[in-house]
Amino acid sequence: MRRRSLITAGLAFPLVQGCSQASEILPPPRTEGLDPGLVSQAEAMAAVLPKLQSLIVARDGRRLFERVFSGPPLETPVNVKSASKSVIAALCGIAIGQGVVAGVDQPISAFLGDRFPAAPDPRLSRVNIGDLLSMQAGLGSTSGANYGAWVSSPDWVRYVLAQPFEADPGGRMVYSTGTSHLTSACLTRASGRSTLTLAREGLGEPLDIEVPSWPADPQGIYFGGNDMRLSPLALLKFGELYRNDGLYDGRRILPEGWVQESWRGRGTSRWSGNPYGYGWWIRRSGRHEVFFAWGYGGQMVFVVPDLRLTVVMTSDPTPVAARDGHVDALHGLLDRALIPAAERGGAARALIPAAERGGAA
Repeated sequence: MRRRSLITAGLAFPLVQGCSQASEILPPPRTEGLDPGLVSQAEAMAAVLPKLQSLIVARDGRRLFERVFSGPPLETPVNVKSASKSVIAALCGIAIGQGVVAGVDQPISAFLGDRFPAAPDPRLSRVNIGDLLSMQAGLGSTSGANYGAWVSSPDWVRYVLAQPFEADPGGRMVYSTGTSHLTSACLTRASGRSTLTLAREGLGEPLDIEVPSWPADPQGIYFGGNDMRLSPLALLKFGELYRNDGLYDGRRILPEGWVQESWRGRGTSRWSGNPYGYGWWIRRSGRHEVFFAWGYGGQMVFVVPDLRLTVVMTSDPTPVAARDGHVDALHGLLDRALIPAAERGGAARALIPAAERGGAA
């Protein structure tokens, strides 16, 4: 059986490849900046979640706890599913900061007018970039039961733009992966470059993360709301970028004020009741605001600014027949163990050598 080394709390321990209860063979973690007893509780809670593959907990950007329960190592890219929407929103912010896109109020007709239906609903001309980012375009959803027909269509952009309106632009939230894909199409038209290139230049290079290619639609526009692949360590850096108000290693990546605007709730989910900003979900845990990127099956990036806490969780994304409670369990892990561990843990200090932390330090 192959073994690989997992760095946790500054110590290297052997980890049995493929062992679903890997945490049981490891010594209890030593942590500073997190309450040790609550970290042990969190580890025990995590170990019994069969779909959970990895967990990283960082405070002040320092990785204080990490485990691989199953699946690939932390540096290996995995499918982050709809957490891709948060990345696409960041790319849009970068494009606005560079002047490639005029701003969130710019109508999408400036980029996609030639893809509108022959006799479009007049409301289509009112849809703007901000409406796409906040899922308030009002167009009928291409997610859920409608997803298969959409991704089987010969032109994804035209298909989305032809959907009947369920709400007025800027009004009620209509969650739709197609809406996010329109953002990718707008970025491609505005810049004259692929979304993959924009992701590699705008995030990959400055954050020093790998951004592998991901699927594109029949016209070659990279999928704007699903199936991006990023490693758990890359997701941590992405979360840290937002926790630090768009700065990374002292360099401004996102325009000033973009994070604040992204974390301001606009639409509200009809399913969870959680507000949604520009690619990020928002909720409260006790007295703390929690902002999170969320991908199907449990691909999560949680940022708790007032605790200086960033948490990454990746999970097996295999579809399930019905809601299995896994995502709720991940929220519970954050609420009942990790946030209290940070509350009681005092000041954080790095327990992983700088050479292992890389840019996340």
